[in-house]
Amino acid sequence: MTPYPRRLTVLGAALALAALTSTGAQAGVPASAPSATAAAAASTSASAAELPDFSNVHGLTVVPGATEVHSPTDFTLTVTTQQLSGQHKIRILLPAGYAAEPTRRWPVTYFLHGAAGNVNDVVAAPALRSNSMITVVPDGGLKSWYADWLMQNTAMGAANWETFHLKQVVPFIDANLRSRADRAHRAVVGLSMGGFGSLHYAQARPDLFGHVAALSGAIDLGLAEMRGVVVATELSLAGAICGSSSSLGCPDHGPYVDSDAIFGSPYPVFNADRVWKAVDPAAPANLAKLADTGVTVYTGNNDIFDARTAVAAKNVKSRLDQLKIPSRLVDYGNGVSLSPTCNGGHNYGCWAPAFADYVPRLEAAFAAAG
Repeated sequence: MTPYPRRLTVLGAALALAALTSTGAQAGVPASAPSATAAAAASTSASAAELPDFSNVHGLTVVPGATEVHSPTDFTLTVTTQQLSGQHKIRILLPAGYAAEPTRRWPVTYFLHGAAGNVNDVVAAPALRSNSMITVVPDGGLKSWYADWLMQNTAMGAANWETFHLKQVVPFIDANLRSRADRAHRAVVGLSMGGFGSLHYAQARPDLFGHVAALSGAIDLGLAEMRGVVVATELSLAGAICGSSSSLGCPDHGPYVDSDAIFGSPYPVFNADRVWKAVDPAAPANLAKLADTGVTVYTGNNDIFDARTAVAAKNVKSRLDQLKIPSRLVDYGNGVSLSPTCNGGHNYGCWAPAFADYVPRLEAAFAAAG
């Protein structure tokens, strides 16, 4: 692990990475990502009566009258749970043939958005709208880091995000939709903060997910810069810096919370950072849990953030190789090899074509599983 000789090391990294947001390329929600307002405005007049019926199970309660219907195969539920404060959305994309084939069951892919993002970010990755699978986009919060927080009394209130996703959303979907409820037909994918979440969830619950992809993910918490990103979101530094120095749109990471709120102290003094080490996706002990999982990692290296995700991705790939666990690393560098829309940076101009490369491979893996 990178040493931290002084407390300011991680904070300095956080400030440097927070400054990135003043360019409009903030972690997880670049300028090209759709806004919730725009997505809502795009909703059609399709009736909620055309949708599958959803029962309140596994601790989730669907809020009556709050469902947003974009089309009969694209809709957003609003749910409540004791695991989280407030109301939360789950966007669901069904295959075009879902209603016409009432006996068919479908694979499911869970898409985890980035920090300051929301469920409507899926619109910026058209490949995730597949006629071979169901795509589920659960709310991941402005800075959830896909974790059950150590501190539950912050301004964010109850924050058991991992429990919400893995013990509630997944079985809720299986109970209400015609899904293939086995790991061979279930994937978790994510970008930026969601890249951390996808790899972490695949490690935490290998019984649930047979496939995982992380795009430009904060997947090596042994790097000071990666810990700095988490601290920056906790302290809402990005928005504060952006708001005082730029006329561009600023990311909203929600209210300030303690820098130890999610994973505890990030500083390796007397094992104070034990939670960070325990959840680190790049830790060999965690990577070993992916022995029977299809693993894919994408990254560019052409801006301040993806220059670090490239290091993290290579560390993960190297350690998987040492463990003799097959994996696929796509380092598209400055983006030329991936797509004309990609500049190698932390944005949907790269993530959309990365998903366009990945989804057909995932569909083939689902089909091969029978």
